Amino acid sequence: MLALVHRRRPDYVVISGDLTQRAKPEQFAAARRFVESLPCPTLAVPGNHDVPLYRFWERLVVPFGAWQRHFSPHLEPHLVDDEVCMVGLNTAFNRTITGGRITRAQCRRVRDVFGAAPPSCYRIAVIHHNLVRPSDLDDVPAPLQGSVPALAALASSGVELVLSGHLHQSYVAPLAVAGGEEGGVILCAGTTTSSRGRGREQGVSTCHWIEIDAAEVRVLFYRWDPTAPAFVETARRSFQRRSRSDGVEQATGGGRSS
Repeated sequence: MLALVHRRRPDYVVISGDLTQRAKPEQFAAARRFVESLPCPTLAVPGNHDVPLYRFWERLVVPFGAWQRHFSPHLEPHLVDDEVCMVGLNTAFNRTITGGRITRAQCRRVRDVFGAAPPSCYRIAVIHHNLVRPSDLDDVPAPLQGSVPALAALASSGVELVLSGHLHQSYVAPLAVAGGEEGGVILCAGTTTSSRGRGREQGVSTCHWIEIDAAEVRVLFYRWDPTAPAFVETARRSFQRRSRSDGVEQATGGGRSS
């Protein structure tokens, strides 16, 4: 992964949770060293594995204490430039082992942050848990708590791409609201830096390369090939950008990659 990032030099690297296995200080320190070695800005949000499982009192009182002390003080970072606005949302919490949630306060923050971004920015939300239940994957948990109002908040904020994780297998789904207009894409990352892939990606490591320009979004699907050894492209898909109704032209220029 480090070799791929150093070779291709993306504008950003996005990590959608589960940076550790058991939220131990030394695991967060290792994750921080990995992130600091990347030659570009990063945005990372916690996953359910980043909350202590067996350290009961820590889980109850300060579930993200180890994350904030040993990895980053930020649980919901955001990045804005002249072409892209990315907002991270922490969907992990301490009262469940695997499930996630989005609160009303987080929905308000989504509207506030994206509302303050330049109108031409491509809007990206980053979460850990799944917003929808993909029909083509087996044994997938129900969407996170608050998924319906979250989808509405994302749609009304002009979000065109949601990056997530949690399921240990990659998938693409439309970003749609019941009774509303479809627009945008949900892109779930598989398992990149371990062999904990599930389902059709059992034991496999994968990642995505995303290219954004004024007209479309291109997603390149990468899979680890131990015979190479390297991440190699296995497929690609393109998605047309959502048209704007406010008369503001989409961002132009060289585009963005992650």
